[in-house]
Amino acid sequence: MHFFPTGIIVSIFVFFTLFICILISMENRDPQKTLSWILVITLLPGVGFVLYLMFGKNVRKRRWEKVKKKIGHYLSNEEIKKVINASSLEELKKSLNFEKENFDPADYRIMKLVLNSGIAPVTFDNEVMIFTEGESKFAQMLKDLANAKHYIHLEYFIIRQSEIADKIRDVLIKKAQDGVKVRILYDDLGSWKLYLNPKYLEEMRQAGCEVVSFVQEKFPAIFFSLNYRDHRKICVIDGEIGYVGGINIGDEYVHKSRKFGFWRDTHLRIRGSAVYMLQVIFALGWYLRTEEMLIESKYFPPLEHKGSGIMQIAASGADTPAATIYQAYFYAIAQARESIYIETPYFIPDEAILTALKSAAMAGVDVRIIFPEKSDHYFVHIASLSYLEELLKFGAKVHFYEKGFIHSKMVLVDKEIVSVGTANMDIRSFMLNSEINAFIYDAETVDQLYQTFYEDIQECRPVRIEDIARKTFIGRLWQSICRLFSPVM
Repeated sequence: MHFFPTGIIVSIFVFFTLFICILISMENRDPQKTLSWILVITLLPGVGFVLYLMFGKNVRKRRWEKVKKKIGHYLSNEEIKKVINASSLEELKKSLNFEKENFDPADYRIMKLVLNSGIAPVTFDNEVMIFTEGESKFAQMLKDLANAKHYIHLEYFIIRQSEIADKIRDVLIKKAQDGVKVRILYDDLGSWKLYLNPKYLEEMRQAGCEVVSFVQEKFPAIFFSLNYRDHRKICVIDGEIGYVGGINIGDEYVHKSRKFGFWRDTHLRIRGSAVYMLQVIFALGWYLRTEEMLIESKYFPPLEHKGSGIMQIAASGADTPAATIYQAYFYAIAQARESIYIETPYFIPDEAILTALKSAAMAGVDVRIIFPEKSDHYFVHIASLSYLEELLKFGAKVHFYEKGFIHSKMVLVDKEIVSVGTANMDIRSFMLNSEINAFIYDAETVDQLYQTFYEDIQECRPVRIEDIARKTFIGRLWQSICRLFSPVM
């Protein structure tokens, strides 16, 4: 029996590793991510390459090219054109009396950016109900589901078998048996525990509910999709009521987590034209996975004037042409004059966002971040602390939320603009996951959301640099390692 000399094996390995690293470099992506993956592949021979195939390969552009034609086909439908109302800022100004002088210049520029970046017309007739925790949100949502007459559309990152999930399942089964059309999209990875008990979904399917998972690929193609998750939380009822925000379906969101107890989150119930856009985003996701086009007028029923809330529904992900939410965050932060307030459970910004926040703090802008003292993701939490420590050095203020766990995702700028939705302040939300946020501009809703921020501050303790700075060499090394790999978390 002949064996390859050790030197030849080592040479082949070095050549293979070098070749893979060159291919990664040629993707021309964020240098931080590139270096992180090169380190993973080099330090974890074999395993690192498998991890790269599963979580690191940059297929966002290719995925967009794959779905662009189908999305264009859906959006070219005449019914959908009426809903979107305009394909350019000029048409939008004509159809909705959208005059520049009626808005703060910062508002107007963000509106224009979000409009031109994605499918996000500005809507002016919304009634908004704000929920700051899960019990009240689900109590209202269960009532709305029970009153559905025609259809219910749900899209969630996490559906975890639990008491609240059972309540929702029971309502959905009853509505389906009564003839209401129920469609459900869920994320395979976020809802992985459902596979341990298939009876939960099967009961709904047997009752007539249509249940579809986010990832449709089979082995081995599925490995290239695992890093692209459906992180959205959407509920649309009869085209008249919509929900969007950070609350998934699970008992931890109604304060039944043993580790955290109280779970602070932000979710919106919307009535008005913005519901049309929640419907469009859900319908696009449904079409991409089922080939069923939800374009009939019943999905976009005539709406009476509901309120005076002004908002845009912005989506981003591999099914959108641009990273709309990220771009809007960056521009809003960069042009802030007085204040930038952020609530996020994870804080792993890229270099551009981090620089914008540091520059704003140095320029005297009041930069404040509410962040959980206890975290549900240890490595991400440690990496986040290193970024927060850096911001503290530049004059930003950090507040640890002590009441329980804060999962709220809000960005509030100059008391003019607030974003609420599913996107965390991290690279995964910015560049990989499918996300959805409401950008809000009317004074009444903005003031209410600012008030929730001030109330949250009362449940926090201010953080000093010495509170989070790692004092030992091992502590600093561990934090640096977590931060080094944070772009791939």
